[in-house]
Amino acid sequence: MPSALEIHRIDPFDAPAFDAWWDAYAAARRADMGEHALVWSREESRAELQHPSSTTERRAYVATRDGAVVGSGSLALSRKDNLHSAALDVTVPAEHRRQGVGSALLAHVEAEAADASRRTFRAETAWPASAPADGDGEPGREFARRHGYQVALGDLQSRLTLPVTDAAIDELLTEAPADGYEIRSWVGRVPEEFVAEWTTLDAVLDTEAPTGELDIEPSAADVADHRTDEVMLAGQGRTSFGTVALASDGRVAAYTQIVVSRDDGNAYQWGTLVRREDRGHRLGLRIKLENLRMLQLRMPEVPYIYTFNAESNAHMLAVNVRLGFRPTGRHAELQKRLS
Repeated sequence: MPSALEIHRIDPFDAPAFDAWWDAYAAARRADMGEHALVWSREESRAELQHPSSTTERRAYVATRDGAVVGSGSLALSRKDNLHSAALDVTVPAEHRRQGVGSALLAHVEAEAADASRRTFRAETAWPASAPADGDGEPGREFARRHGYQVALGDLQSRLTLPVTDAAIDELLTEAPADGYEIRSWVGRVPEEFVAEWTTLDAVLDTEAPTGELDIEPSAADVADHRTDEVMLAGQGRTSFGTVALASDGRVAAYTQIVVSRDDGNAYQWGTLVRREDRGHRLGLRIKLENLRMLQLRMPEVPYIYTFNAESNAHMLAVNVRLGFRPTGRHAELQKRLS
């Protein structure tokens, strides 16, 4: 008979404890998604957990049996907005599943979230594109269903193989002339002249994009917090590529960001958003193309760009298809509300 589980919070500055936590997380992700698993590297994860933040409290947990780590979990609590909700994660390597590890970890993390007065729990799970579209039979989806988590928003995980030829980019650019707008691009920190409006757009991204049934509110826009996040990004060894479209009055009408991981070598499409009053001019396509061109010029060795988009966001998915993105998996944003 298996010995009892023990669950405790780890200190991210305790290297052996952190490494054991990350090993369980990475093994579980790879078991679920195979070659298409997107795993934050050990050092990226370490830097995030160690980073002092005024916006988010992050906690990490392990489940152990006979001194060996058999599962890991995490909890993120916003300190400035969405104070009713918590982001939870539970990961169990394949060899330790169906032994009550995940259920015990989830109950522990949920209790911690409830103690922090959070009433809406958010989580995520993913499955390969080759699996049923609704995730039926997939371990993460079935585990979530058993524990009362519903799919609030379904996303498509897609990958673009690089390089995209200059001819292909130029052809697409003819469809998005951006007349009346100025395009500006850079690598690294957002320039001081744009950072306030960039931060404002980025703060509303989660609620301006399709949200499905997610119980969320816009994030707080704070330049100081954004600059702190840029420090963490640099500490993770990541490189940011940013592009904006400026309206005739000089205001930021649209923004997009690609981030490259030093550790896995891949690029990740982060936020893209066009102001409501500037939509209908193909600005989203234009700035993504300009950002892509800059990425390929500055870091031609990058093999792939990965992106996630709500399956209901037909416009952005169409843009990605034109760029050459192909589906590699599905991603469910899960939600559970306490009564």
